[in-house]
Amino acid sequence: MSGEIIIRTEAVTRRFGGFTALKNVSVGFEKGKLTSIIGPNGAGKSTFFNILSGAFPPSEGRVVFGDADITGLKPHVYPRIGISKSFQITNIFPAFTVLENVRIALQAHCSRFNFWSPRSRLGLEDKAHSLLQMVGLERHAARLAKELAHGQQRALEIAVALAGDPKLLLMDEPTAGMSPEETSAMMDLIVRLVADRTVILVEHKMKMVMGISDRLVVLHHGEFLAAGTPDEIRNNDEVKRVYLGQH
Repeated sequence: MSGEIIIRTEAVTRRFGGFTALKNVSVGFEKGKLTSIIGPNGAGKSTFFNILSGAFPPSEGRVVFGDADITGLKPHVYPRIGISKSFQITNIFPAFTVLENVRIALQAHCSRFNFWSPRSRLGLEDKAHSLLQMVGLERHAARLAKELAHGQQRALEIAVALAGDPKLLLMDEPTAGMSPEETSAMMDLIVRLVADRTVILVEHKMKMVMGISDRLVVLHHGEFLAAGTPDEIRNNDEVKRVYLGQH
């Protein structure tokens, strides 16, 4: 690995009672890259994602973002330091319009604004429209969020996650439940997002991650197995053994 590391785990272990979900995982993620976390069912992917995203702390080890130790930092602090998350379960306001969802998120990140000022409100509207254009939802701005198709709701959640202009975007199964057409559109969006930020995602669709990822991190039975480019992972004998017969 030759690039600058934006976030890393050091000997991270996570236990739930007597069960060890992650064991001594040390991984660095390169800045400006799209890295996918993969592994068979039960590999510890979701647990690792939850530790990276601050959903819960590791039982042992630490998480470092840039030069800062963020181990145990509360999830609501993450957006302030430049980390945003997009979850598997869509997290939007269904009874608000698409535009209002994004504008509310922008307001949360811009508390220094005087919201009674028409100029400030106009600035937020412009930024919201810009984010909607980025995720392909500009023409749906006036619709209620609950009226959107599933794939469009996921795209809206990404626009909300981008409101704080994060350095790092964490995505939990961004194509879950999507049709092939929606999956293709989401893949294109994710690739565009990497132009301006670092993206880490957990995803089960191997063909997808092999096609769009710069790097892959492979977990197995809660332990680090391998990391590398898609070609390196394809040709890794240990990875092939683990995935033998799996699709």
